[in-house]
Amino acid sequence: MHPAVKTTDLTKTYGEGETEVRALRGVSIEIPRGELAVLLGPSGSGKTTLLNQIGALESPTAGSVEAEGLDLNSLDDKGRTAYRLHSIGFVFQFYNLVPTLTARENVALIAELVDSDGLERTEAVLARVGLADRMDHFPGQLSGGEQQRVSIARGLVKDPPLMLCDEPTGSLDVESGVAILELLREVTRDGDRSVLIVTHNAVTAKMADRVIRLRDGQVMSQETNPSPADPEQLDW
Repeated sequence: MHPAVKTTDLTKTYGEGETEVRALRGVSIEIPRGELAVLLGPSGSGKTTLLNQIGALESPTAGSVEAEGLDLNSLDDKGRTAYRLHSIGFVFQFYNLVPTLTARENVALIAELVDSDGLERTEAVLARVGLADRMDHFPGQLSGGEQQRVSIARGLVKDPPLMLCDEPTGSLDVESGVAILELLREVTRDGDRSVLIVTHNAVTAKMADRVIRLRDGQVMSQETNPSPADPEQLDW
């Protein structure tokens, strides 16, 4: 069985000469299927750059990324688009919802790209994230936590093997943040789905199956957590 994610000597450089910035410096990590992993590090450590590599939003300068055994370097633009559409569920800090569409419509927009039965899948996944009675509300009528649930539903509706979450609780209060982390924990337990959470909040690491620490574009440590804490038990 292939790991959910494997990177080997991954390097990403921006600019050149005096303006050159090495965002990733030979990063090698491996995340088995079915794990909730936390990518931890301060601002500027390369966390989001690494997430973008795994999500095929950017190409590496050197090294390789594999997802479920698929070498992303081997994909052309069409293949990378198909990979993002079918294999990855993205969750961002600022939700990225279309303000003029309801929760149902925001999710259906994605569902209909991957499934002819998109409406039924949309309603099922919104109920799954606890929004059965809020489907026809616009983002402006929803709390921050509810908007992030819509964002998670939008990622889940594709039934992807991997969810990539960039600071998913960064814009939320503690209560809403705990609820979102609990939901992501539940999502990880659905089949063989894997979840990778990027955060600068060290507390979040206590709920992870695996913790990867980055600094200055390099992996400082990789460790497994034999007894992940429940989000409600975290000392915020």
